[in-house]
Amino acid sequence: MRYAVVVAGLLLALAAAATASLALGSVRIPPGQVLDALTGRAADPSPYRTIVLDVRLPRVLLGAVVGAGLAVVGAVLQALVRNRLADPFLLGISSGASAGAVLVLVAGGGVGLVGGVTTTLALPAGAFAGALLSLVLVYGLARRGGTLTSTRLVLAGVAVSYILSALATLLLVVAGRPEQFQEAMYWSLGGLGSARWDTLVLPAAVLAVGVGALLTLARPLDLLLVGEEGATVLGLDTARFRAAVFVLASLVTAVMVAASGAVGFVGLMAPHAARLAVGAPHRRLLPVAALGGALALVLADLGARTVAAPQDVPVGILTALTGGPFFLWLMRRRPEGAQL
Repeated sequence: MRYAVVVAGLLLALAAAATASLALGSVRIPPGQVLDALTGRAADPSPYRTIVLDVRLPRVLLGAVVGAGLAVVGAVLQALVRNRLADPFLLGISSGASAGAVLVLVAGGGVGLVGGVTTTLALPAGAFAGALLSLVLVYGLARRGGTLTSTRLVLAGVAVSYILSALATLLLVVAGRPEQFQEAMYWSLGGLGSARWDTLVLPAAVLAVGVGALLTLARPLDLLLVGEEGATVLGLDTARFRAAVFVLASLVTAVMVAASGAVGFVGLMAPHAARLAVGAPHRRLLPVAALGGALALVLADLGARTVAAPQDVPVGILTALTGGPFFLWLMRRRPEGAQL
């Protein structure tokens, strides 16, 4: 009953946040006009209909997809490394994906972000390679003498994240295309301003397949909660399982970053809130974390569009302003490293 109530509450909150996002912005649209646009009763051509259906609705849906994907990956990473401070941003996966995507953009010889490169396989492929390389680097640097500690993992992730972010900026500067530098820098900070209907297809498909695959792995993820030795005794090949799930998590992260840029801390906050609501078992945790991440990013994007309207603030700035204090609170609450 509690699980059903939480899911229903999140669905209602997400619907309310999506409705507010469709109505509010640099141009305020009455709720009745939003409903007419969604149901097809608006006059055609209608400026409200164009804003709702062609500009804001794809952006809201992309925010929900990206937020859900990052939250699910964060929950899975926290189980894999047995560290509740883990998320795609803090472990350097998002920065690695961003660097890989920037490398593809620079090598593309002038293909802009809004020009449709996010609808091809080139940008997600580059982001996937960068995310996987970053994860391997972080894991290798943090592991010493066959052991992995929370402190080394977080420090290695932060260091690799800074290095890859600097590398991505250097690539943009050296490329010598000032007209693309500002656009790419805005994207790297995290933003949904380039959302269109065709950019939704790949992230939505990867989210559906990725979350479905991870739900089938809920029991092995639960086994990791008892520890490495306990999971092995219960029949889990932890090394092979971790490697396979790391690849899947990197793929999901890469596609989300290719669509929205590096949005931080959603994968940290949403899983914690989900655990407080429904507990640690992953069959319940992952769907609730997905809904929570979708709600968080839709609300953050609404704030990004309204806090300095008509200027559009990168959504990654707002998630960092809320996620940073949350991360510090976690560190104070679990000084031993927030082990599971």
